[in-house]
Amino acid sequence: MQPLERKRVALLESRKAEDLGRLVGRLGADVISVPAVVEVPRLSDAVSVVQRLVDGGFDVLVALTGVACESLFAQAAQSRLLDAAIARLQTMTLACRGPKPLLALRKRGLVADVQTVKPHTTDDLLAALSTVDLHERRVLLLQYGERNTAFADRLEARGAIVTELCLYEWALPQDVSGLAGLVEDTVAGKIDVMLFTSQIQLRHLMQVAASIGQQDALVRALRDDVITGSVGPVCTAAMRAAGVVPDVMPASPNGASLIQAVADYVEMFDRDHRD
Repeated sequence: MQPLERKRVALLESRKAEDLGRLVGRLGADVISVPAVVEVPRLSDAVSVVQRLVDGGFDVLVALTGVACESLFAQAAQSRLLDAAIARLQTMTLACRGPKPLLALRKRGLVADVQTVKPHTTDDLLAALSTVDLHERRVLLLQYGERNTAFADRLEARGAIVTELCLYEWALPQDVSGLAGLVEDTVAGKIDVMLFTSQIQLRHLMQVAASIGQQDALVRALRDDVITGSVGPVCTAAMRAAGVVPDVMPASPNGASLIQAVADYVEMFDRDHRD
């Protein structure tokens, strides 16, 4: 018997929904995939920032996500400045939070000077940057889908001159009927497992639940009845703040590790209850 056989597993992932759904399905689960986030491009400031980059306007690049890196390179290519941007980045100090921006740089022949260790939080990145003198250095900060003002403030507290660039934003899907249905199914006891691969997924789910008067009921269901998995400490902190303590958090903060950790947990849980 497969570890997730006959389990109804809800996924809120958007970008990797198909890949994660396939992994969960291979473990025997009935997959309920309801994307909770869409990434909306915000390129209005990108042209001028790319030009500043090429003209030598920055000393340090700090990349919080791979999507932001890819978006920067895409804008540079659209402006016919990709080669010039890469040449300029080769002269700068490059810092990455996690493996995804690291990979985006490596694909262009760039090597990050500053890298994080697991679980790849912004606190880990700040710790890794402790060896870099940021005083009066011009930092281009590639944010993720919303501004992390606390992170930018801490860079500025160390003397950095920070330019923030948000190349996309996290938004609710235009049609939230699927999320509303998932809330109703969860409250009704029709979901066995729910996996969160980012904190914004939880926030959007709670937002939809509140809009239909089911937020408290959803929290109770997730807390008491549903096996919940969190991809990492940032997501876990958001869940705890909402009143939900995740049952599973993997050692490695990625979707595949989360799925395997949840499968192991469910298998052990079922075995204990059979005994």
